[in-house]
Amino acid sequence: MKNNSTVCLFDGQTLTPFLPTFLILETVVGVMGNGLALWIFCFCLKPWKTSTVFLFNLALADFLLLGALPFRISYYLRSKHWGFGDAFCRVNLFMLAMNRTGSIFFLTAVALDRYFKVVHPHSRVNAMSVCNAAWAACALWVLAICVTAQLLQNSHLFFFDNTVHCDSFAIPVEPSMDNTSWHNAVFLLEFALPLGIVLYCSFCVVWQLRVRELDKQAKIKQAVRFIGVVVIMFIICFLPSNVTRMAIWIKKAVRNDCDDFKQLDNAFYVTISFTYLNSVLDPVVYYFSSPTFRRIYKKVMGSVRRKEENVEGDEMSPQGIRETTYSQSLDKL
Repeated sequence: MKNNSTVCLFDGQTLTPFLPTFLILETVVGVMGNGLALWIFCFCLKPWKTSTVFLFNLALADFLLLGALPFRISYYLRSKHWGFGDAFCRVNLFMLAMNRTGSIFFLTAVALDRYFKVVHPHSRVNAMSVCNAAWAACALWVLAICVTAQLLQNSHLFFFDNTVHCDSFAIPVEPSMDNTSWHNAVFLLEFALPLGIVLYCSFCVVWQLRVRELDKQAKIKQAVRFIGVVVIMFIICFLPSNVTRMAIWIKKAVRNDCDDFKQLDNAFYVTISFTYLNSVLDPVVYYFSSPTFRRIYKKVMGSVRRKEENVEGDEMSPQGIRETTYSQSLDKL
């Protein structure tokens, strides 16, 4: 555990009123959406394509991230007090970072897959088998683990005002004490490089379709819409935290007083919660990725809706009304 003499620490009173609620909402909606997606991938969507492999791993990364999120919810509910020990602090931060990075990698892989299919339809990449796509997915998992494994090496516990903080990012008091350069560089790189790739793929897809004058066809419109969804998700979910982090770097170059960083520190943790929003919005990517997925999703939701209507119909039937009246009479006894 480290004391607060080397880094700027702040209590979590400002974050407690709203951040846990936002994270709980993300967790519930994300688990439902990605759980349904995993079920569709495993039991309904056959045969698999290369894009299906990447989308499945994207859903898996999101599901694992959401599984680690309740511990952060507990952390913020207790005004940034960590009660699960040093080892689990490292594991929790690693799981969040690794799966967030994996999610970014697989989103990028999906965009690249769509790029080659539209812009280079005769490329050898498009002949990749499902087995080779699975090996590529394994390589991306290994890369995500390597990029974030440093979080397992060092303690991230800080003691401040009778509370124990568990954070992978803390503002150093003095520039000479800043030993997070590698972590900061990775944080930006895992956003900037994939975003650049996705933007390039998007531009090339749209340009190629317009050159071929195919942009009015339904399938082509679907491809453009899909790429657009991925780009918008990248910007909404990952741009705010990177902008906040850069603002901290810039301000740190001219100011060293911790009191000057309280608002930026709070803003950083709020914008980090937006990166988890990516796991909630990824089911939108699955929906736009495949007509088959949309058809299965509509079928599942239609089945649920019919069951609800049948239940309501049973309750409104004479037999249902008699049973309800009898039940209410028993409740009064």
